Amino acid sequence: MHIDIRALDARAVQASVALVSKVSADDLARPTPCSAWTVADLLAHMIVQHDGFAAAANGATDLSVWAVRPLGDDPVAAYRAAAERVVAAFAADGVLTRAFTLPEISTEITFEAPRAIGFHFIDYLAHGWDVARAIGVEYTPEPDLVAAGLPIAEAVPDGDIRRQPGSAFAPGLAASADSTTWDRVLALLGRSPAWPA
Repeated sequence: MHIDIRALDARAVQASVALVSKVSADDLARPTPCSAWTVADLLAHMIVQHDGFAAAANGATDLSVWAVRPLGDDPVAAYRAAAERVVAAFAADGVLTRAFTLPEISTEITFEAPRAIGFHFIDYLAHGWDVARAIGVEYTPEPDLVAAGLPIAEAVPDGDIRRQPGSAFAPGLAASADSTTWDRVLALLGRSPAWPA
């Protein structure tokens, strides 16, 4: 079956925009499922990742594009704008034939566009949940997004590489026998569905 990874990614990003829109100034110091990051840290990361992937889609190779910047006075507006930039970059004519340079992953190889966009997609499925959990909002992605995300999450390398500084995900966790598919995705990406318990 053909999967339109750009459409799936756009929906995951749009869901994340809806969740980030619920973030208030009082929420910015809250902890998140992302290790020591606060909501403010997470939003800064999410914004720069959008901009890094958008730049990669446009042929940029410079690692400085991926440097985290201060959030500014209106984090929600900044996030929304970054989300629009990456969705537009991925939607451009011919983008699926391009090779993406993702210097945070490797400076030696490039990635075929569908695979690179898949990386972005799984990241924003997880980060949408991170934001929701941090601010106390219920969120489970739509079933077809979860189904598309599971094989990508299963393909993410696990082990000691996930313990290194800057790793995209914490080491995978064991999922219980009665876990939902979404809970399995979260566990594969090093997140406890029961966080913060």
